[in-house]
Amino acid sequence: MQTFRYGAPEATSVMLVGDFTEWQQNALVMDKEPDGVWSINLKLPPGKHSYLFIVDGKWCEDPECTVRVPNPFGGHDMVREVS
Repeated sequence: MQTFRYGAPEATSVMLVGDFTEWQQNALVMDKEPDGVWSINLKLPPGKHSYLFIVDGKWCEDPECTVRVPNPFGGHDMVREVS
């Protein structure tokens, strides 16, 4: 099980998107915890998975992620490797 977390106490919505959701097609709504951190647990197949967060409609990188690859929009996609 993979846990994705994003700290955004002021946000009203945070969604997880990636190659595993066909990006925006099937965005996953994250749950806000009392400390203002949004989280979601998912089961991902082994391999490398690219992802980003959508925070109140704005595409955001994961500040905790150290593996990034350039995307065609001038930013970076985050990479999570699952063994």
